[in-house]
Amino acid sequence: MRSEEELRGAMERQADTVRRLCLLHLKNEPDTEDIFQTVFLKYALSSVRFESPEHERAWFIRVTLNACRDLLRSLLRRRTVPLEEAWQAALPAPEHNDVLEAVLALPVKYREVVYLSYYEGYTAPEIGRILGKKVNTVYTLLTRAKGLLRQALGGGEDG
Repeated sequence: MRSEEELRGAMERQADTVRRLCLLHLKNEPDTEDIFQTVFLKYALSSVRFESPEHERAWFIRVTLNACRDLLRSLLRRRTVPLEEAWQAALPAPEHNDVLEAVLALPVKYREVVYLSYYEGYTAPEIGRILGKKVNTVYTLLTRAKGLLRQALGGGEDG
C-alpha cells in the first residue's frame, strides 16, 4: 500500500490525464468521477514500482482505459441509456462543425489513438506500447481516423 504522500504526488501528476481519458470514453461526469476514484484506489493499493515518469504515465493510461471499458461493458450499462442521450435523440440534431464533437463521435479504437497522439503528444511507437498494438496498426488507425474526421468536418481531399 502506498503512502498518502505518494498518492497525492501521483494525483498531482496524473489527475488531468485520467480525467480527460474518462470524459473522452464515458462522456459524462458521474461515471468519470467513479472511474477516477477507481484508478487512484488501484494505484494506492498497487505495489508496482515505476522505472520512469513515462512508465508511470503509461500505467495510469492503461488502467484508466481498462476501467472505462469495463464500465462500458457492464451488464447494467447495456440495459440503460444515459439521460443526455435520450434527450438528444428526442430533439432535432443541430449542425455541429466542432473538432471535439467529431473526435468524440469516432469509434473507440480511433478515438484512443487520436487522443493519445494529439492531446497527450505520444508517438505511434509509444501508443503501440501503451495499447498493445503494432506500430503499423497505430499508423493505420490514425490515418483512418483523420479520414473520418475530414469527412465529419467537411474537409477536402488534401490533408
